[in-house]
Amino acid sequence: MQTRKIPHPGWNLEYLMFLFTRLSGLAFFLLAIIGVMAALLMGARYQMDLGTLMRWTFFPNPNHVLDSDIPDVTFGWDNGFWQIMQFLIIFFGGTHGLNGLRVVLEDYVHRPFWQIVIKLLIFVLWIFMILVAVFVVLGS
Repeated sequence: MQTRKIPHPGWNLEYLMFLFTRLSGLAFFLLAIIGVMAALLMGARYQMDLGTLMRWTFFPNPNHVLDSDIPDVTFGWDNGFWQIMQFLIIFFGGTHGLNGLRVVLEDYVHRPFWQIVIKLLIFVLWIFMILVAVFVVLGS
């Protein structure tokens, strides 16, 4: 009688991206809760409607209120913590979304050459998106 070898899953890129997708989804919830709670603690419940509050939750930027009826709120929002929050949201959101796009496209593209081309294009798009996001966050 011959015994067969049982394959053991390893730490390859596919498994790491599977874990990242799950963890980044949880990170979205955590970042959203932090953003909403901080906004409410800084007085947003009196100064903003729900749509503006949600926009600020996912992209807190004190320059969003330049030509609006909202009073000057740059005191609480204009610091490095919110820039880090923006970077985290953009990184998690972009990487999560582009990884999902990669997985869907791999289901439809079966030739290895085109899979490599698609992965390369998605990677270049990811790098470009992160660079533009850094420019926008630091420039605003």
